[in-house]
Amino acid sequence: MRLKVRLGIGAALLGLATLATAALLVVGMARIGDRLDAALAAERRVERYSALSTQVSTFLIVATESIQTQLSPAQRADRLELLTEDILRTFDRLQSDLATAVEEARRLGLDAQSQRATQSIGIARMQALFVAARDGFLSETQDRERLQGFIDIFATGIDPLLNEAVVTEMRFREAILRGIADLRQRLVLAAGVIAALTVALFGLFYLGLVRPQFRRLDLLRDAARRIGQADFAVSLPVDRRDEIGHLFAETNRMADALATREASVADDWARLNDVVAERTEALRAANERLSRIDGDRRRFFADISHELRTPLTVIRMEAELGRAGAPEPERSFAVIEARAERLNRRIDDLLRVARSETGQLSLDSTEFDLAEVARAATEDLRAEIESAGMVLTVEAEGSAPVTGDRNWTRQVISSLVRNAVRHARGGGQVAVRVTDTGDGHTVHVIDNGPGIPPEAADTLFDRFVQGRSDRRAEGFGIGLALARWVVEAQGGAIRLVSPVSPTEALGEAPGTNVAVFLPARAA
Repeated sequence: MRLKVRLGIGAALLGLATLATAALLVVGMARIGDRLDAALAAERRVERYSALSTQVSTFLIVATESIQTQLSPAQRADRLELLTEDILRTFDRLQSDLATAVEEARRLGLDAQSQRATQSIGIARMQALFVAARDGFLSETQDRERLQGFIDIFATGIDPLLNEAVVTEMRFREAILRGIADLRQRLVLAAGVIAALTVALFGLFYLGLVRPQFRRLDLLRDAARRIGQADFAVSLPVDRRDEIGHLFAETNRMADALATREASVADDWARLNDVVAERTEALRAANERLSRIDGDRRRFFADISHELRTPLTVIRMEAELGRAGAPEPERSFAVIEARAERLNRRIDDLLRVARSETGQLSLDSTEFDLAEVARAATEDLRAEIESAGMVLTVEAEGSAPVTGDRNWTRQVISSLVRNAVRHARGGGQVAVRVTDTGDGHTVHVIDNGPGIPPEAADTLFDRFVQGRSDRRAEGFGIGLALARWVVEAQGGAIRLVSPVSPTEALGEAPGTNVAVFLPARAA
C-alpha cells in the first residue's frame, strides 16, 4: 500500500474518531432534550389533572347544595352551566395533550407511545361519568334521593380514575428521568471508549507508520553515502510498495537493472491475474445475487396475486350489493371492514416472510434465560388463554441459559401458544415446558387437540400452509414458516410431533408438540 494512502487512512481514522465524538454529543443532547420535553409535558398534564380535580370537587359541592335547597331543574342548570363548561374544556385539553404526547412518544419507543394512547381511555371514562352525572342531575326529576344517587355514582367512579391517571403520569415522568440518567451514563462510557480508541489510534499511527519510515530514510542515506564512495554493492530492502519502497527499488536498479525489471514485470503480471480473478468472481456473485433477487420478486408478486384476490373480490361484491340497496347495508359494511382488516394482516404477513427469506430481518444474538422468556411469553397470554376456556400449565423452573435473540424467541413462543389456543381449544389444555438437552435447552408447546395428520405435518413449515381447525383460519399460514426462519437463524431447530408421546400427552386426545431448540452457545 502506498505511503500517502496509509497516511491518509491514519488521518481519516483520527478524523472519524473526532466525528464520532461530535455525533455522540449531538445525538445524546437531542435524546436528552426529547426526554426532558416529555417529562415537562407529563408535569403539565399532572397540573391539568389537579385543576380537573378541583373543578370536580366544586361541581360536587354545588350539586349537593342544589339538592339540599331543592332547586328546580332550570335553577340547577343555571348554577352549574359555567362550571360544566369549564370541566368539559379541561377534558378537551387533556385529550389534546395526550394526542400530542402520543405523537411525541414515537421518539421514545413503541411502549411509551402505547402507554400514552392507553391513558385516553381513562379520560374518556371520566368524561362519560361526568356527562352521565350532569344529564341525570339536570333531568326534570325532583327526587332528592335519585339526584343524590347521580352525584354519588359520579363521585365514587371518578376518584379512582383521577388517582390512576395522576399516578401513571408521575410514573411516566420518573421513568423518563431514570432514562435520562441511564443515557448520561452510556454517553460517558461511550465518550471514554472513543477517547481510549483515539489515543490508541494515535499511538498506532506513530509507532506503526511514522517511526518505521524514519528508519528506512536512514538506510537510504547510508546507501547514498556508499554509492558516493563508489561502493555499488547496495541492496536495499524492497519489502513495501510505497513511495520509499519505490525509491529503494530505483537505487537497487542501478546495480542490477535487468533483474529488477524482470522481477517487477513478473510481479505486475501476478497482480493483474489476481485482479482479473477477483473481478470475475465478483461479477459471477453479482449475477447470482441478481438472479435470486429476481426470483424472490417474481415469487412475492405471485403470492400477492394468489392470496389477495379472494378478499378483494369479496369486498367488491359487498360494495356492489351496498350500492344496489341491499336490505341489510350494515352487514355489507361489516363484511367489507372484516375483509379489509384481514387483507391488511395478510399484507403485513407477506412482508414479514419476504424480508425473512431475503435476510432483511436482523437478529441480536445474546445469552439469555429461555425459561424466563417462556414464563414471560405465557404470562402475557394468560388472559387470552383463560378467555378461551383453556388451562395453561408452565413448567419452566430454574435457569435455562441459551444464545439467540431474546425478543424474537419470545415472539416465536407466543405465536406457538396462540396456534395451540386457536387449533386445540376443544381439548381445553395447553402446556409449556423447558427441558435441558445438554448442548442447549428446548421449549415444548404441547396441546391436547385433535392433532395433525402425518401428510399435513411435513408441509406446515412451508409458506402459506395452515393447519386444520374448527375455527376459521386467519392469516397466510406463515407463522411456523417465520418461526423456523428465526430459530434456524439463531443456530437452533424446530420440530413438530403429532400425536404426542404418552409420557408427554395431556390427555387421551392425540395432541401436538412443537419443540424449539436453542444452543447454549452460538455455533
